[in-house]
Amino acid sequence: MHDVAGKTLIVLLSGGLDSMVCAGLAREAGARIVALTIDYNQRHRVELASAARIADEVGAAEHIVLPLDLRRFGGSALTADIDVPKDGVGGDVPITYVPARNLIFLSLTLGLAEARQAQDIVIGVNALDYSGYPDCRPEFIQGFEKLAALATRDGDKGVEFRIHAPLQHMTKADIAAEAARLGMDAAMSWSCYDPTPEGLHCGSCDSCRLRSKGFADAGLADPTVYA
Repeated sequence: MHDVAGKTLIVLLSGGLDSMVCAGLAREAGARIVALTIDYNQRHRVELASAARIADEVGAAEHIVLPLDLRRFGGSALTADIDVPKDGVGGDVPITYVPARNLIFLSLTLGLAEARQAQDIVIGVNALDYSGYPDCRPEFIQGFEKLAALATRDGDKGVEFRIHAPLQHMTKADIAAEAARLGMDAAMSWSCYDPTPEGLHCGSCDSCRLRSKGFADAGLADPTVYA
């Protein structure tokens, strides 16, 4: 992230490892952090507590937790009574895809940015070690940046909104290593889509597999407690 020192930066903070690293990069860059966490009644709502810890750790000036019940839509294992797949990361878009989630979330983040007179937004999407979600692709981020100019009063006045995706081309190992470089405790973050009743990472869902492999590939100890 360039040229954000002293500026208000809206961080879309899920509480996961990727968003934690984005928040750490924002702190390192000297931005004034406003964190937005969407409570969409997801299966893994435990990540909200992680988001709160991370926001506190990076010294966020403001942390908004916005309720949005996407269970009313359903259509995903994260927002409906559908089993979370546990058989490994495949080639197709998995049922853990939440319909248009990043489009919905970035729209809300853009609204907050305009309300706070901020031009910069950061999101932790990744197009390498991920589950194949279409709303993580670089083309989506570029398209939304163009849309922001058309959809807002500030954009109509010539304000250029910037969507930062600093992890876009990183592997999960790169991201784990970046967390270590930033001095952030990865144990603060939450990745699992299907937490156990005891509050542990299941160890078998796509997100757990990618997380575990990332630490292993980076040669780092994984602080995660798996079932």
